[in-house]
Amino acid sequence: MDELKGMIFDIQSYSVHDGPGCRTNVFFVGCPLQCRWCANPESWRRKKHLMFAERICKWDQGCRACRNACPAGSLHFDESGKPSVDWTLCSACETIECAGSCAAGSLKQCVRFMTVDELMKVLLRDFANWGSDGGVTFTGGEPLLDHEFLLAVLKRCHEQQMHTAIETSGYAKQDVFLEIMRYINFAFIDVKNMDDEKHKWGTGVSSTQILSNISALAGSDWGGRLVLRQPTICGYNDSDENALRLIDFMNENGLYEINLLKFHRMGATKWEQLGKDYEYSDHGDMMDARMRELQALYLDNDIACYVGEDTPF
Repeated sequence: MDELKGMIFDIQSYSVHDGPGCRTNVFFVGCPLQCRWCANPESWRRKKHLMFAERICKWDQGCRACRNACPAGSLHFDESGKPSVDWTLCSACETIECAGSCAAGSLKQCVRFMTVDELMKVLLRDFANWGSDGGVTFTGGEPLLDHEFLLAVLKRCHEQQMHTAIETSGYAKQDVFLEIMRYINFAFIDVKNMDDEKHKWGTGVSSTQILSNISALAGSDWGGRLVLRQPTICGYNDSDENALRLIDFMNENGLYEINLLKFHRMGATKWEQLGKDYEYSDHGDMMDARMRELQALYLDNDIACYVGEDTPF
């Protein structure tokens, strides 16, 4: 039988914003949502795929290492030697051979396959650096999409008494969601919009399963800590109406912590590197004053509301 492997696109050590203490963040590949503002669009596809960072390409210094690296001919070169990618051809590629030709790293394969043992080796390496409050945070992408691999890793983490956290959309079958959460100590779950049609427009999926899973978790005997989170985007989910509907939902389920994240464009270059158009390149910005108004609305309704990276752990 083939050994269980997960699809990972990044592992970041020494994070301090994604759970208590110092943490190692494990980024899973694949997401059932495709948020129009996503900061990690390289996590969407559950297969090997390419990113091309033109800005660090050394073509202007005479480098031609990748000229014959693509067997499908998706790399094209103008008269000056500057490369470009035919994304139609590239999207069908399964090998990403060109990435190995680029010493500068401008051609990058987004996915690597890891066994449970390989990932645990990394986590055990970092274990001594976490301190008494730290641990591992599973994020993505959507870690629940790779639930069999994630569950196997979580069980090993608990054997080692590692603190476990997850950043998730909560979009999964309820039995899968609740099984995974049994092994989670801390969770950020995103609620993008309380209006289902607006949620579908912004993410591509309904919010019904997400809200149902949150309610099921809140009504269970789970002993972890849950903080809801909202990436707050001007014109999409920054209205008082949306906040009040979310406040009602939280009160109904006995939930009293939320983190409002101010919209940012830190992932904009990734869209470019994937050959995608970034819809939110010129709108969506939130004013600090509006973020404070929304925070006050939650606080006035007895809900702890943290803005940006101010979540107390």
